Amino acid sequence: MRLLLLSNSTAPGRGYLEHATDALAEVLADVRRLVFVPFALADHDGYTATVAKALAPFGVEVAGAHQDDPIRLLNSAQAVFTGGGNTFRLLRQLYRRELLAPIRDRVAHGTVYIGSSAGTNVACPTIRTTNDMPIVQPPAFEAAGFVPFQINPHYLDAPPSATHMGETREERIEQFLEENDVPVLGLREGTWLRREDRALTLGGEQAGARLFRRGAEPAELRPGADLSDLLADEIA
Repeated sequence: MRLLLLSNSTAPGRGYLEHATDALAEVLADVRRLVFVPFALADHDGYTATVAKALAPFGVEVAGAHQDDPIRLLNSAQAVFTGGGNTFRLLRQLYRRELLAPIRDRVAHGTVYIGSSAGTNVACPTIRTTNDMPIVQPPAFEAAGFVPFQINPHYLDAPPSATHMGETREERIEQFLEENDVPVLGLREGTWLRREDRALTLGGEQAGARLFRRGAEPAELRPGADLSDLLADEIA
């Protein structure tokens, strides 16, 4: 299984996906055709055009999953990229279009999976650690399960001087862990996960990530950290 799970697709002062150019070049080295899943945003054509432009320098031909028979597209592509936006809208469309199982199957058989933000959320067992507002209701929260733990993209640390009285991201994750005994990886902006079969590595900006486990203090992680042990609970 080959995965690139990005926390975000756009970094301040950079173009779309520009901050992850090196990581994309590695995972797309043998990819000529890619299926883009644009359902996290409403403008499917516009979103697909943005991705096609960003990936053109890699010599990758991009087709939107809405533009033709998605099964035929998946079967002829070497990669699938699920873009960011609203995770609830994305997952509802994946269920409605009956695409979760076909995408799982292709990724299990070697198709590269790239996710960004909402696309990273749906790579988890469920979408219950998304930051998004539930603007629509999917039939279930269960997602693709490409990793056996949860991810919180766009993880934010609360500034020490903050006066906002709402819950911090850390508090929300701790509440999740009160109800669910599964690790949660908070990916800060500009970071990503790379999976190559049984190897899992943190990459990206030096801000790194935080790993939350029930009954333990959050662990700070830096790029290059080997997180392969998080795959230990995966069912073969």
